[in-house]
Amino acid sequence: MNPNQNFNFHELKTSNRLPSPSGTALEIMKLLQRDDAEISDVIKLVKLDPALTGRILQFANSAAAGAHRSVTNIADAVMMMGMSAVKNFALSLSLVGNNNDNRCPNFDYATYWSKSLATGVAISALSARERVISAEEAFTLGLLLRIGLLALATAWSESYGECLALTKNDEAALLKLEQERFAITHRELSVMLLADWGFSDLFLEGLKLSYEPVKDGLSKANRLAKQLVFAEKVANYCLADEAYREILRPDLVVDAANNSFDEVELDAFLEDVLRQWQEWGKSINVKTDIRQSSPELGAGKNMLSGLNILVVDDDVMMLARLSKQLTAAGHKVAASKDGDSALKYALEHKPDLIITNWHMKPMDGITLSKTLHSSIWGSSIYIIMLTSTEEESALIEAFNAGIDDYVTTPISLKVLLARIRAGQRIITLQQEVEKERKDLQRYIAELAVANRRLELMANTDVLTGLSNRRYSLNRLEQEWASAQRNKRPLSVLMLDLDHFKSVNDTFGHDAGDLVLIQAAKIIKKCVRATDIPCRLGGEEFLVILPNTDSKEAILLAERIRKMIEANQANVPLTKPMTVSIGAACSNNGKTSGKELITLADDALYAVKRERRNAVKLAQ
Repeated sequence: MNPNQNFNFHELKTSNRLPSPSGTALEIMKLLQRDDAEISDVIKLVKLDPALTGRILQFANSAAAGAHRSVTNIADAVMMMGMSAVKNFALSLSLVGNNNDNRCPNFDYATYWSKSLATGVAISALSARERVISAEEAFTLGLLLRIGLLALATAWSESYGECLALTKNDEAALLKLEQERFAITHRELSVMLLADWGFSDLFLEGLKLSYEPVKDGLSKANRLAKQLVFAEKVANYCLADEAYREILRPDLVVDAANNSFDEVELDAFLEDVLRQWQEWGKSINVKTDIRQSSPELGAGKNMLSGLNILVVDDDVMMLARLSKQLTAAGHKVAASKDGDSALKYALEHKPDLIITNWHMKPMDGITLSKTLHSSIWGSSIYIIMLTSTEEESALIEAFNAGIDDYVTTPISLKVLLARIRAGQRIITLQQEVEKERKDLQRYIAELAVANRRLELMANTDVLTGLSNRRYSLNRLEQEWASAQRNKRPLSVLMLDLDHFKSVNDTFGHDAGDLVLIQAAKIIKKCVRATDIPCRLGGEEFLVILPNTDSKEAILLAERIRKMIEANQANVPLTKPMTVSIGAACSNNGKTSGKELITLADDALYAVKRERRNAVKLAQ
C-alpha cells in the first residue's frame, strides 16, 4: 500500500470530503461506540426515524431475511437483526439518500446507486441460500461494495470526472490512473471506508479477495468473495436491456453453476432479485428503470429533466390530475394527501419545489410552510400555495408563513407552469451558489492537502523514504516534552552501518544506495507503529521510541541488528552488511533530547571501537 494512502484518507476524512453517515445512522454509530450501549437504546433511536423504521420492518419481512412469521414490531425487527446489522443498514440507507448531487462530471449517480442496490439485493438473496453472513449484513455490504468510486467522485469531483472520461470505464485503466493521480484506488478506499465504519474483518477480507480471481476454498472469506463476484454479475444483468442480457446470460449460467444453481433455479433467482430490486428502488428512491445496452456500465447520462416536485392536496382527483400534468411537463412528481405525510416525505427526499393546498387536515398548507421554513434543511425549498382567495390579509399571512408564490383556484395550468418556471430560475441560482460554495470548500481542502504534501516532502529523506534529519530533531524535542508531561520513559537508538565506506569505495554509490534502502526497509519493518525511524545522513539512522524503557529499547535494537544481518542487500559486498547500535533512555525526564542523542552516539562508537555488529546501552 502506498505510504501516502493513510495520510490522504485522514486528510479527506477530517476535511469532510468523504461520503459520511448523517441523522439517525450517525447517532446509532455514536451510540455503539460506547461500551454501555444496549439494544433498547438502538430501538429508541430507530423509533425516532419513521422512514428507517419502515425500511427495517420491510427488510425483516422480506424473503431474504427468512422471517418465518410477520414482524410488525420494530423492537422485534431490531432484535432479529442485531445492533451491528441495524447500524450498517442505517448507514447504507443514509449514504444513498445523501449522495445524489451529480457534481462529478461523467459520474452517473443514478446508475451507480441502481447497480449498488441490485448488488445488495442479489448478495442478500444469495445469503438466504448459503449463509456466510446474515442477509441484512449482506444487503449492506452489497450496497456499499463500490463506495470508493463515490468517495473519489465526492473528494476530487473535477479531477475524477476527467479520469472517468479518459478511461471510458475500463476498470484496469481506471485503477491505474487513480493510483497515479490520487495515490489510492477506489478499491482500496472502499476497504478503508468500511473498516473506518466498523465493518467486520470477514467483510473486509471477503471484499479484498473478490478483487482478484476467486480461488476455490472453504473459508468464509473465500465463500463470501465468490458470492460478491456473482452478485455483481447479477446486478449487471438487472441493469442490462433485453439484447445485452442475452449476451451476459451464458457467462451468468456458468457462474451460477459454480454457486450451486441449475438453469431453472437461476431463472427463478433472477426473477426474485429483479422484483425485490424494483420494490426497494421505490422504497429508497433509487431508479430501477435504467437499461444499459453497452458493457460500459455507468457511462449513460441521467435523462431526467425538470424539478423534483411534491404536490400536496387532500382532493384525490386534483392530486392525480396535477401529478399527471406536471409529469408530462418534464418534472419528477411525488404526491401526498396531507401536510403530515408531506412533511415526512420532504424530510426524507428534500424536493426542489412543493405545491400545496391551503386548507387540509390534520396539517394545513400554512402550518406545513411554517414547519419547513423553521428548519435549516427545509428553508431552501420553494413553496407555491394553492388558494381560492386573493384577500390581502390572507396572502400576507401565507407569505409570512414562508410561501414563495401562490396560484388561485380553479388552477390555470399555464399560470401554474409559468410560476414554476419563475421558481425554477431561483432554485437554479440557489443550486449554483451552493455549488460554488462547495467548490470553494473543495479548493481550500485541496490546497491544504497540497501544503501537507509539500511539508511531507520537506521532512522526508528522498532515498529511503524515512523522516529526514530536520524532522527527526524537531520530533525528538516534541516527544521529550510529552514524556516530561506524562512522566513516561523515552528512548532513542543511534544506528551506523558497519564498513559502509568500503561499499561506496569498492562498488560505487549505486551499490551504496541499495544497501541504504535495504537497511531502511528492515528498520521500518522492525519498529512499532508508535516509533519514529529517521535517516540522519550518510549511513547513520535514528529511531525515536516514545514510552519505551531501556529494556524494551535493547530488545528492539537487537531485533533490528539480527534482521539486517540476516537480510543482505542484493549487491556484491566484500563483507556482510551489519549494523552497530547505541541506545539511551530517559526515565526521569531530566535527560533532554539532545543529551539522549549524545549518550546513544557515545554508546554507538563504543561498539564501533570494540567489535561492531552489536548493541550497547548508554549508562
